[in-house]
Amino acid sequence: MNDKEHLEQEEIFSQVLRAGRRTYFFDVRATKADDYYLTVTESKKFTHDDGSFHYKKHKIYLYKEDFAEFNEMLKAATDFILTEKGEEVISERHQKDFKRPSEQENVSTSTENFTDVSFEDI
Repeated sequence: MNDKEHLEQEEIFSQVLRAGRRTYFFDVRATKADDYYLTVTESKKFTHDDGSFHYKKHKIYLYKEDFAEFNEMLKAATDFILTEKGEEVISERHQKDFKRPSEQENVSTSTENFTDVSFEDI
């Protein structure tokens, strides 16, 4: 099989989900025996200080014999998250410099802790 035939064989079905700096690719591929499997690729863009960028990619391979259990576990995990934390997305938590309220310095911006001093008291 030449490279062109191999490339055409791999382009069976594909979907792309763009999610901020991340992009997810869902690609159906064929085995040598012409059976299908799924690859899920996460591609994340990283920008350097000089403006250049690169992508980091992570890929999983999922075969038909694992689809049912994978779907069950994915649904159980996503249902758990939505039940426990709701559907609201708190985007600040996705930033690399995010600090939980307990991690932040104990800085008060109110005037309750200040003492009113007049110059006559000095």
